[in-house]
Amino acid sequence: MTAHLMNRTSGGTRTGGGPGPAAPGGRPRPDRPALVLVAHGSRDPRALSTVRALLDRVRALRPGLPVRLGHIELNEPLLPGTLAALGDTDAVLVPLLLSRGYHVRRDIPEMAAAAPARTRVAAPLGPHPLLAEALHDRLTEAGWHTPGDPAARRASAVVLAAAGSRDPDARTDTGRTAALLAERLGVPVVPAYASAAAPTVPDAVRALAARGRHRVAVASYFTAPGRFAAECAAAAPWIAAAPLATHPAMPRLVLHRYDEALTAAPAPAAPALAPA
Repeated sequence: MTAHLMNRTSGGTRTGGGPGPAAPGGRPRPDRPALVLVAHGSRDPRALSTVRALLDRVRALRPGLPVRLGHIELNEPLLPGTLAALGDTDAVLVPLLLSRGYHVRRDIPEMAAAAPARTRVAAPLGPHPLLAEALHDRLTEAGWHTPGDPAARRASAVVLAAAGSRDPDARTDTGRTAALLAERLGVPVVPAYASAAAPTVPDAVRALAARGRHRVAVASYFTAPGRFAAECAAAAPWIAAAPLATHPAMPRLVLHRYDEALTAAPAPAAPALAPA
């Protein structure tokens, strides 16, 4: 997904060469745009602590980069407040979301457009090979090993459990991640969803069993613990992996999306309307 250049952006984005011009009030502008990690928000307190730990890992990988957090809903700080605190400085918004969908397409751009900061919105984290790497590792930690025996391999499969969306692009993105993971594991990987899309995890497990695949693991395609992740794990007939959380691939991928957004060409402006 191409990074979007939001309104209130003027000229090129400053990425180096010493401090930029002073911001209102005499504050020097940072020489690199801030990275704003945009999380969904959750009522589960483990989600917020996980996201904050991920921010710490991003900061450790890129010392000196201003890194901020904003939530779409449910948790403080909310994204509009985070962007307001940045004033009219430059920022790149990196969605902590695993596919395209309404939040990426509408909510985040609209919040960015209403803010004084000059912003770019990066692509969501998925699909990407780093996510397949993290999913594979989480499965291995849970006890997965791809069998070498052909008969055992024919009985094995993985359900990729995701949140779900009515947006067809979101399902396409989840399917691409499932294909990347299947390449690594050498067994079928079937996408399934906690809500808003089919099949559910129990339905996917039953369909695999009907095809003779009874050794089925559930890969948790969630960035942090929460209700959906717990419900999907409970439906696993064998093992269920932990959410991606602070796997080492995650902060690397966040920074990759940040860098990608800075180098992407700005989205073309909408044509002006002719006078009536």
